[in-house]
Amino acid sequence: MIKLAIYGKGGIGKSTTVSNLAAALAEKGLKVMQIGCDPKADSTGSLHHLDRVDTVLELVKERKNDFELEDMVHEGYKGVLCVEAGGPTPGMGCAGRGIIAALEKLAEKGAYEKYKPDVVFYDVLGDVVCGGFSMPMRGGYADKVFIITSGENMAIHAAANIAMAVENFKGRGYAQLGGIILNCRDVKNEAEKVEELAEDINSKIVGRLSRSETVQAAEDLNMTVLEAFPDSEMAGEYRLLATKIMAECGVEI
Repeated sequence: MIKLAIYGKGGIGKSTTVSNLAAALAEKGLKVMQIGCDPKADSTGSLHHLDRVDTVLELVKERKNDFELEDMVHEGYKGVLCVEAGGPTPGMGCAGRGIIAALEKLAEKGAYEKYKPDVVFYDVLGDVVCGGFSMPMRGGYADKVFIITSGENMAIHAAANIAMAVENFKGRGYAQLGGIILNCRDVKNEAEKVEELAEDINSKIVGRLSRSETVQAAEDLNMTVLEAFPDSEMAGEYRLLATKIMAECGVEI
């Protein structure tokens, strides 16, 4: 089982990228689980197409421990297993609690033994890398962290902070930095800025995604690009990125 945490600034296209990567790997016949670690609980919607799903934090709050694994895990496109950690009412608690509760409950209820995923994605908000938000980096969870950024200054700043957190956990058996994914916004000198970031954090750009109207068109349909427009250039870019990320993990697909 390969476990990957994908971090990035809010609004950088993280969930869109992760969902399309999950779809690409599922198309290859791999069993994929995607765990949304954002309080908005909107990571997996383009995969399962449901109006909403119960988050783990909601289930814990409303039912304590009186719920089944199937209440947390929902099957989506090509069999991708979808989980949303959720978060508290704004202003009423720590958003990181949802991540901690989700990961603990999935393990407690035997999710990995039952579903036996080949690949697990943790889709994690990277504006703040502390408490529950750093949980997927910790020992026993993700093996590698990939950071999504554009060339925008705030995105690069967030990416640098995430990389610093990974570096600070070095030596504890925590996740290693796998590399940077450039999600282009077509800002001035974008590639150069992100290449400079990669050099500063002793990493590399493992893949690039073009700015494309196809992505927005798929989101309007509440689908991944791979499902809505499987023969598009963007679908090809996501498939190529999935191949490169798996290669970084020592797996050829």
